[in-house]
Amino acid sequence: MDKRKLGRSGLSIAPMVFGGNVFGWTADEPTSFAMLDRFVERGFDAIDTADVYSAWADGNSGGESETIVGNWLARRKRRDDVVLMTKVGMLEARKGLSAANVEAAAEDSLRRLRTDYIDVYFAHVDDTEVPLDETLTAFARLVESGKVRAIGASNYGAERLVQALSVSKERGLPRYEVVQPRYNLYDRGEFESGLADVTGDNELGVVCYFALASGFLSGKYREAKDFEGRDRAVFARNYLNDRGLAILAALDEVASQTGATPAQVALAWLMARPRVTAPIVSATSVAQLDETLGAASVALSPEAIAILDRASAATGG
Repeated sequence: MDKRKLGRSGLSIAPMVFGGNVFGWTADEPTSFAMLDRFVERGFDAIDTADVYSAWADGNSGGESETIVGNWLARRKRRDDVVLMTKVGMLEARKGLSAANVEAAAEDSLRRLRTDYIDVYFAHVDDTEVPLDETLTAFARLVESGKVRAIGASNYGAERLVQALSVSKERGLPRYEVVQPRYNLYDRGEFESGLADVTGDNELGVVCYFALASGFLSGKYREAKDFEGRDRAVFARNYLNDRGLAILAALDEVASQTGATPAQVALAWLMARPRVTAPIVSATSVAQLDETLGAASVALSPEAIAILDRASAATGG
């Protein structure tokens, strides 16, 4: 499978990342193991998790996803062919990006992941209360010790990302090599209005989350009754409007032309974006994962991309 570079980090990944937010929440450990096995069997190699996953679920306190990934790695007895991404800053017990917190959280994550290094360690969310040089210096110590290979910024705006890159250059510190924004066919404005240019100008990797807009772009939510009994669909409700339905119609049109599913088309559109390294995808069963990963084989024509662009950009999303 073709690999894509993650900025200037020296790391390369297949064009889809497995999102571990479901591990320990809607996917128990055996199901998570089966999906992780299938993911690497299909030629994919990057796994995204965070210390806060999945603290929001009843009975959880955070770290459940990392623990499952760590148990899987230990059972598999191979670490070198997987690119492991995790994050710091949102778990209540390890909140923020102070130097002490970043380094303590890294140790917690390494223990749960049962590994001695993290490939990409993300600041999960910008922390304006902490100087950028303090956070970046903490990351530098982790890189120098070999505990982290590269660092990334999740949920950073364009201006703050530029500032962080400037601090890294001026201080001789490791720079953010990968960014993780919300980006999909519906949510285009924030990334395309400035962040995309920053990533291009600085050769940064882009691994985007909410790639299917909380499942809305799969086409399974088309009217209010479709949300009944689906607690996880709370975010997808925000997309059920005239613009969202126009995007679904475009996805249906392209899906009928290509023989792909709407979800596969939506992911293929992301993988074809010039600034995107890979979308993050998740699943709750092996069958669902197999369908999702099929998006990597969907080639969209310029005409198909134009149909999707018109539906998603014409009204200024």
